[in-house]
Formats: sequence, structure tokens, C-alpha cells
Amino acid sequence: MSNREAEFVVVDVLGTNGGVDTEAEAEAADPQVRDVTVPMIYADDLAAVRGDGVFETFMLRDSHVRNRERHAIRFQRSAAMLDLPEPELDRWFRATDLAVASFEEKNGPGQEAALRWVYSRGRESTGRPTGWVTVAPVSEQVLHDRKHGVRVMTAERGFRIDLSERSPWALIGAKTLSYAANMAALRSAKARGVDDVIFLSDESLVLEGPTSTVVVAEVDSSTGERRLVTPPTHVGILKGTSQAALFKLAEQRGWKTEERVLRVEDLLNAAGVWLVSSVRVQARVIQLDGVSLPWPEVADEVEAMAWEAVTS
Repeated sequence: MSNREAEFVVVDVLGTNGGVDTEAEAEAADPQVRDVTVPMIYADDLAAVRGDGVFETFMLRDSHVRNRERHAIRFQRSAAMLDLPEPELDRWFRATDLAVASFEEKNGPGQEAALRWVYSRGRESTGRPTGWVTVAPVSEQVLHDRKHGVRVMTAERGFRIDLSERSPWALIGAKTLSYAANMAALRSAKARGVDDVIFLSDESLVLEGPTSTVVVAEVDSSTGERRLVTPPTHVGILKGTSQAALFKLAEQRGWKTEERVLRVEDLLNAAGVWLVSSVRVQARVIQLDGVSLPWPEVADEVEAMAWEAVTS
């Protein structure tokens, strides 16, 4: 079965999307696979009405959910930043196992897929959080980007790097459901004939992609030292789970790693630039603001490390 033909799966984690009437019943209810042809979210759920919630996206490969602990830690941190009740991870893990089993029962084992946790503040009328897990096949576009790379434009994010200090309610660093601006940036990129975006701060510092972390390779021509660099989180970006896994493996392979402020010229002069994320894994930047980037000599090694780090 191809990824395009694979069937979608959804699991109700908290029992508050129907079938129970009280908070006590919801707490006692086990996660349940839901019929994907039947609507599950109520019209007053604040995830839909206000984007008031958090999410995480994992890779499912060879029947295993990859990089699970890093995602779970970030999920908890994001929930805390939104003052949501602390998620009961055991419950989310049970729901995840149920979702994987259901997906593989429908589609067969070994399908590569994107598994997503969604945690909402819940219905406006009840005040009880809602949550669900979905599993969907990896898109053809993701597979294309992995293989062929992406053409990227830079775009202003619209804030200074000290925004999180000045305005903590901006929730910089939380993976919230409020992704409308990120999706608008990607649509704008497509309209301009490119594939993706790298955001810049008001100070023209490199931030991140709408759904990815920026990773740069540097090679010292005199010493041969190889280094991977990513922007620091204090500039106002989400801490990357896949980037963290890649850096850990790279250090074991003799690479230096660093979080450092980057500018566009650093990307243009680098030995290679990648957009790293959990499901796409890596997409090499082949063009930046109309400038073609040469094939990096370290491309095969970096991409192999990214794949191993994210999928092991």
C-alpha cells in the first residue's frame, strides 16, 4: 500500500470529545479509537475557535514512534506555558500505542507516518480539556523535499529577539496550535515559486522555518574541523527535538556543535544548510533568496546522521 492510499486514524485521549458527561467519567475513560468519518470536535472547542492548545508531531517508522521522550518533554513544557493542566503522559502514551496498532491494523506494518498529539483547552461551555492523537501517512511533498531539497526565501517574522522577555504572553518557545501565520508564510512562498521560508527577526537574525529548525554545516578549510550550528532559542524560536538528536549524534561522530546567532550571509557562506524536522527529517536548502547553493561535500554525511538521529 502506498502512503497516499493509507488510512487515517484518530484516538480520543481524554474522553471529553463525546461519550462521557462528567469530569469523573472522562478521567476514568480509556483512550478510544474513533470513527474518522464522524465529527469529533465540538463547535465550541477552543482549539478550533481560538487555536488555544498545543501539539507535537512524531515520526512513526517501522512500528516505532521515534524521539518520543524529547517530544513528550516539549509537550509538557508547552502545556505549562499555556497554563493548561499538566498532561498525564502515561495516558498519552497509551493512546499513542492504540493509535499505532489501529493504523497498522488498517494499513499493515511498516508504513511511515506522522503521529500527532493535540491538547486543547477544551470546550468553552465545559472548561474541560480535550485531546486526541492522529496518525496520517507521510505526504508525497515530504518525500520529495527529502530527496530533492527545497528552495527557500527569507521573510520577516515581525518581532525583535527580546520579545519573549518583554511579552511572555506571546508564548515564544511553545508549540501552540496558532499556526495560521506560519501557514500563510508557506502559502506566500509557494506563490513566489519557492518551497519554504526561513524567518528573520527585526534585527535580521536567522530564526527558524515555519515547521522546521535551521541547521548549518561549517568546515574550517585550514584545520578540517567540522561544525553544526543552529540559532539559539533565546532569539525567539522553538527548541528543536530533531536538531537536538542530530547534534547529540554528530558530537559522537567527532563533529563540533554550537548554538550561535546567525545572519543570512552565514547561510550563504556555509558548507551546507538544512531545514530539520521530525517527519521530513531533513531538507537541504538548494536555493536561498534566489541564490543557488552548491552541493555540500558534507551533504551525504550530515543527511545520514540526521536520518539516523531522528529514526533511531
